Amino acid sequence: MEQPPLEIQSPPTPSASSGPELFNAAEYLLAGSPDPDRIAVRHPGGELTYGQLTEEVRRVAAGLVALGVRPEERVLCCMVDDLELFTAILATMYIGAVAVPSSTMLTGPELGKLVADSRARVVIGSAEFRDAVLAAAWHGEVRTLVLTGDDPAAEDELPAGAVGISWQRLLTLGGADPVTAPYPSWAESAALWLYTSGTTGTPKAAMHRHTDIRYVAQTYGQQVLGIGPEDVCLSAAKLFFAYGIGNSMFFPLSVGASVVLEPGRPSPALFAQRVAQHGVTLFFGVPSFWGPMLAASTDEVPDGVLSRVRQGVSAGETLPPRIYHGIRERYGVEILDGIGSTEVLHIYISNRPGRVIPGSSGTPVPGYRVQLRRDDGSVIDGIDEPGMLYIAGESLCTGYWCRTAVNRLVFHGEWMRTGDKYVRAADGSYTCLGRADDVLKVGGIWVSPAEVEARLLEHPAIAEAAVIGVRDADGLDKPVAFVVPRPGDHLDADEVISFCRAGLAAFKRPRAVLELAALPKTATGKIQRYRLRELAVDDPVTIPTVASAPR
Repeated sequence: MEQPPLEIQSPPTPSASSGPELFNAAEYLLAGSPDPDRIAVRHPGGELTYGQLTEEVRRVAAGLVALGVRPEERVLCCMVDDLELFTAILATMYIGAVAVPSSTMLTGPELGKLVADSRARVVIGSAEFRDAVLAAAWHGEVRTLVLTGDDPAAEDELPAGAVGISWQRLLTLGGADPVTAPYPSWAESAALWLYTSGTTGTPKAAMHRHTDIRYVAQTYGQQVLGIGPEDVCLSAAKLFFAYGIGNSMFFPLSVGASVVLEPGRPSPALFAQRVAQHGVTLFFGVPSFWGPMLAASTDEVPDGVLSRVRQGVSAGETLPPRIYHGIRERYGVEILDGIGSTEVLHIYISNRPGRVIPGSSGTPVPGYRVQLRRDDGSVIDGIDEPGMLYIAGESLCTGYWCRTAVNRLVFHGEWMRTGDKYVRAADGSYTCLGRADDVLKVGGIWVSPAEVEARLLEHPAIAEAAVIGVRDADGLDKPVAFVVPRPGDHLDADEVISFCRAGLAAFKRPRAVLELAALPKTATGKIQRYRLRELAVDDPVTIPTVASAPR
C-alpha cells in the first residue's frame, strides 16, 4: 500500500552548558561494552552485537526525528518483547524524548486513556495488538501510528490528520541524515514514563529521569546481582514493567552483558527451552511464574535444564518459602526475593546471594534507606513492630504526571509512602505483611495475609492462595482463603482449615476456603484482592465453613 508523503524534519541542536550534568541513559547503555563485537541482544530473529545495536538504535532514532518527535515529547509503545520494542525505547531516549512502554494486556479503550494522558503524538504498536492500538489511536493527539508487520493502518482506520506507517518505513525515514550522536540530555531530564497497573483506580505515570536508570544499574544490578559481562539475562516480566526493563535492558547493557528477548507468553516449557538454548545465567521471574515452574512435569521442564543459571530472582509479591525451597531442591537454583516498585524503578529491598531468608524481602539495597512508621508518623526503631514502609533513594520518580493530589499523599520530601505494611526482624531483614488495607485485625490481634498464605502453600494439593478479610454477621473481620488446586488434585475445605490450624495460631486460620480455577491478577502478576472481596461479599452475613466460589 502506497503511503502518503511525510515531512522530514531536522533534529534540534541545543548547546551544552556548564550547568546541569549532561547524561543520556541510552548512550550510557549502548556503551556498556568496550567491545562492539560482543553479543548484546539475542532475539527470535537472531543476534545483535553492541555495535550493530547502536547502529539500529540510530536508525530508529533518525526515523523518530523525521516524524517530528521532539525532546521530552512522549512516544508510547504497545509491543511484544522483541528487537523493535527494545530499539524503540533506546532510540526514544537517545533523541531526548520520553519512552512510554505500555502494557500489552490493555484493551483499546484502556490503552487510549494512556495515549490521551501522555499526549503522545507518535504511537508504536506490534501487529499482534493491532486492534487495541488502532482503537487507542482515536484518543488524544496521535499524528503517526507505526505498526510492525506488512499491514500499516489505512487512512480510514485513523482519526483525521493521522498517518499510519510500517516499522520498516520508519527505519528508512532518516535517509542519508542519520542521528549519529545522542541528544545532550541532562541527568535530570525525563527519560521514561511507566504507568502503574491501576488495579483500584486510574493508572498513573511515574516519571523517571535519565540518571535513575544509571542508579538502579549501579545499585541493585551491580551490587546485589553482581552482574558482569559474561552474564546472560532472561526475564519472565516484560519490558513494559519497571522490573522487566531493569532485568532485560538496564542491568545487562550497563556492564556489556547479553539479554534474551522472548515475545511469547512466559510458560515454564518455553522459558526453560530459552534458558538451555542461550545459556542463561540470570533468570528473573515472579511468584506466579516460579510456582508453575516448580509444578511443571519433567517432560515440560527437565530437572537439569537450569544448570547454568547462577541466580534466580523474584519480585512483585512475596515468594512463598515452599516455592523457594522447591526450586532450590529440584533445579539447584537459589532465588533472591525482593520488593521494588514502579515509582523506585526496581528492587530496593532484597535478599543476598548465599544469605536468603525465605519468606522475607531481605535487607535494603545499597543506596536506599527505609523506615517503618506508625500511624501517627513516628518512626519505629525497634523490631517486631509492624509499620508502614517508607523508602528514599535517588531512583525515586519525580512524581506522577498530572496527579497533584496523589503526589501530596504519596511523596513526602525525599521519602515515599509505599502503602506496604512491613516488620523488621532482629537479623535486620524485612518481611511484608501485605498492603496497608489488606492486613487484618482478628479478635483484636493483627493477622498478616502473607503468613496465612505461606501456610496454605505448604499444602501439597494447593498451587496458589490468597487471603482476605470478610466481615461476619457481627461486622468483625475474619480470614477467608481463596485457593487454586494443583492440576488433578481436589480440595476439602475442612481438611485445608485443619491443615492451617496445625501450623498457625488458631485465630489466624481461615474461616472459609473458596476454590477458584485461577486467581485474578494484574498485568504485573499481583493478586487483585478487590475482586476477591467482590466474590466474598456475595454472602456478607454468613461466613461458611465450606465453600466453593464459581469456577
